[in-house]
Amino acid sequence: MTENYPKALEWLFSQVPNYQKEGKKAYKPGLGNIKKLCAFFGNPQNSLKTIHIGGTNGKGSTSHMLSSILQEAGYNTGLYSSPHLVKFTERIKVNGKNCDSTFVYRFISELKEPMPQINPSFFEFTTLMAFEYFKQKKTDIAVIEVGLGGRLDATNMLSPIVSAITNVDWDHTDLLGNTLKDITREKAGIIKEKTPVISGEERKELKDILKKIACEKKAPFVDASEIISPKIKLDLEGNYQEKNVKVVLAIVKALQKKGFMITPYNVEKGLENTVKNTGFLGRWQIFSTAPLVIGDTAHNVAGFRSVCNQLNTYEKEKHLVLGFVKEKDLVGILKILPKTAQYYFVRPNIERGRKPETYEEEIKSLGIPHYHLYESLAEGYNEAKRKAGKTGLIFIGGSSFVVGEFLEKNLSK
Repeated sequence: MTENYPKALEWLFSQVPNYQKEGKKAYKPGLGNIKKLCAFFGNPQNSLKTIHIGGTNGKGSTSHMLSSILQEAGYNTGLYSSPHLVKFTERIKVNGKNCDSTFVYRFISELKEPMPQINPSFFEFTTLMAFEYFKQKKTDIAVIEVGLGGRLDATNMLSPIVSAITNVDWDHTDLLGNTLKDITREKAGIIKEKTPVISGEERKELKDILKKIACEKKAPFVDASEIISPKIKLDLEGNYQEKNVKVVLAIVKALQKKGFMITPYNVEKGLENTVKNTGFLGRWQIFSTAPLVIGDTAHNVAGFRSVCNQLNTYEKEKHLVLGFVKEKDLVGILKILPKTAQYYFVRPNIERGRKPETYEEEIKSLGIPHYHLYESLAEGYNEAKRKAGKTGLIFIGGSSFVVGEFLEKNLSK
């Protein structure tokens, strides 16, 4: 049966509208489709205990750190996140192990029949797949990451025991709104009646919106940004993880109040072993040391601001290999890039991948003096590696797809 898995996956990627490949035209806002899909499968989400995590940046890291802690505490833990970097089955895990390919094949085969009547998106399809897998695996708890936004996201079918919003910033403005207040309201759509909500947002005007909505829904509101977190060793390297850890600790406290047995030791070991326990990839991931090669999936202005702040702490010659997808605020990102670095702009190997020549005028206008354009990641990286020698720093990023391709093709070797 496993020999049929690649064909089933090919069908899924080719027949179902996929935002990651096609962008806005594949996005299906609203819960109508996912409600029909869940009903067809007997509403597996109703049998799950879940934690629902949204936010502009950090929701993936937060979800994986929390999952690792729950695993250390002995809970049979599900984890649903997106996008995948190398293998589709990365999206759905139980206790850090990727979803079984035989299950994926059977699930796709069974759901082909009602497809024409429901016409779900790729993300709706995979969300139901996760719910059903966690039900079959009898998870004690499942950590569910929001795909895009919150209010109209397919994962918002859930009735979680705790919700969390890591932060709010500019991203997907074509879908979520043109102001931070509008985007905040969309993110706040995951707040449920009388369900604790953890917020990592630091700006008062946005925090007040989240508080107001939580109050209207009688949902206990916890401001994680005010937590003074103890010094805990993390195996996730990015400096930006300090903010995410505060959200994780606040979620843990909320779970403890609900009877979950999670000790300080579980928290410590979970945070020390997030990568080991969950297989998390692509967040300030160090691939080699001579030259120093780092990959990170940051793909919006806020994410790049954190990346650039950390890059500036290294006293090394910097070589940045970057590729972007369409719809991104490239001018905003390009403005904050260090002008003294060498740049290698590449095209991500997907339909939405943007050709570097289409934004060369912006590169020039913003005064980036040292850059080259490449048709592929491999070409750009190999040139960066040649110029960096053994002492330079190479950064790989701009898109999850760039980091995913770097991992998949094992280019660091």
